[in-house]
Amino acid sequence: MAATLVDLTHQVTTAMPVYPGDPAVLLEPALTTATAGVNVLALHLGSQSGTHVDAPYHVDVTWPTLDGLPLERFTGPAVVADLRGLEPRAAVTPELLAPALERAAGGTVLLLATGWARHWGTDAYLAHPSLTPAAAEAIVAAGVRTVGVDALSVDPTPDPGPGDPAVAALLADLTDEHDHGTADEPSLAAHRVLLGASGGGVIAENLTDLRPLLAAQEAGLPVEVSLFPLRLVAADGAPVRAVARLG
Repeated sequence: MAATLVDLTHQVTTAMPVYPGDPAVLLEPALTTATAGVNVLALHLGSQSGTHVDAPYHVDVTWPTLDGLPLERFTGPAVVADLRGLEPRAAVTPELLAPALERAAGGTVLLLATGWARHWGTDAYLAHPSLTPAAAEAIVAAGVRTVGVDALSVDPTPDPGPGDPAVAALLADLTDEHDHGTADEPSLAAHRVLLGASGGGVIAENLTDLRPLLAAQEAGLPVEVSLFPLRLVAADGAPVRAVARLG
């Protein structure tokens, strides 16, 4: 039976969802056949836009940039951890990952199937489950250097706060005045563990629906995944065309 290819990539569109604070995505014609004889699209987006990979440099300027990683980091046999059914902002612990990590080895791409891709484009997408630092350490200890997730981040995404700029500014002033600390600042503990692994790790985020991969895995079919990024120089990450090969 011929292998099946499954696209795990969100479409890149103007005003698509991005991590809070990241550059907005804009696609617009730069040239057209009517005026220049050809169609050329102008792109404005961040290195973390859409389905993308993080390089170690994303969280530490002393760690490898995207172009300093071997191509092997972006492809390999995959093991899918079934994490569906978790509550919003649930913690993914080592115990939840244990069945998948028992099958993982060096060179394995570990995919975290939370089911959160179904919330893409809604406020609920920000309330995804996330790895505990201990879970990230268990992944690295298993020899895994490439992790992908069908959610915005492997770490908790902070609540963006009120949509009204005036309310947001007032709350910010109150926080500064009373020095309430940094409870809403993002934690990147799992990023630091995974990306800081020996030899440099890779994280793929915003993968689409992983259910076909789970079904193939349950049927005993081999699952391979490719996460090759744009070849950006000295980059912290880049968009990818994520593709799985089943069978």
